[in-house]
Amino acid sequence: MSLGANSEEFKSFCESCGIADFEQFIEKCDCLFELLIAANTKVNLTRIQDKEDFLVKHVADSLAIGRYFPQLNSNLQLADIGCGAGFPSLVLGIAFPELQITAVDSIGKKTAFVESAAHELNLSNVNVFTGRTREMNRRQEWLGRFDILTARAVSDLRTLYREAKNLLKPEGQFIFFKTPEQASSELGNLQKLSSKNNISWLLTDTFELPASGGKRLFVYSS
Repeated sequence: MSLGANSEEFKSFCESCGIADFEQFIEKCDCLFELLIAANTKVNLTRIQDKEDFLVKHVADSLAIGRYFPQLNSNLQLADIGCGAGFPSLVLGIAFPELQITAVDSIGKKTAFVESAAHELNLSNVNVFTGRTREMNRRQEWLGRFDILTARAVSDLRTLYREAKNLLKPEGQFIFFKTPEQASSELGNLQKLSSKNNISWLLTDTFELPASGGKRLFVYSS
């Protein structure tokens, strides 16, 4: 880990998100970084190639969901919409081994990396689906499948809800990663679209990532 003066802040942040064995967690994250950098020389997976940026903008950002939703540390089914190179899928797979994760992306080179990295890291709780969420949303085998649907840095809230709503169990929950500015501009349209389904939307408090990495919050259904 190479956060210098911010290393203790990063460790404290991870522990507040539900990490009990920080050394084991960071060891696997280090391995994930090496896998990502090696793969990035062949296919364009991420613009983040600095170790500190990786830890803050990929690892801490992905892990933050555990601070507000401790139920992730249990045997639930979670779909990560637009998983990209595996964030948050792979980080959550490392952090919460009981959580069953389906990483969803339409770009094959990204799901191929997620699948390969999950294998290298022995994450039997991470599986992938290559395709568009709106396709899954119409396929019988995926309907009502998941306890949690999440998405990070993918699309606006209205589109995410519209294209994935059928995948959630009746008692399931949407949890979306957003910046405060995104939530402010997108929440109204989401509320209009989902109002007929009697869904209430809430916001967590705004928090800051370690090393002044930016402000975030979660938009979630109740």
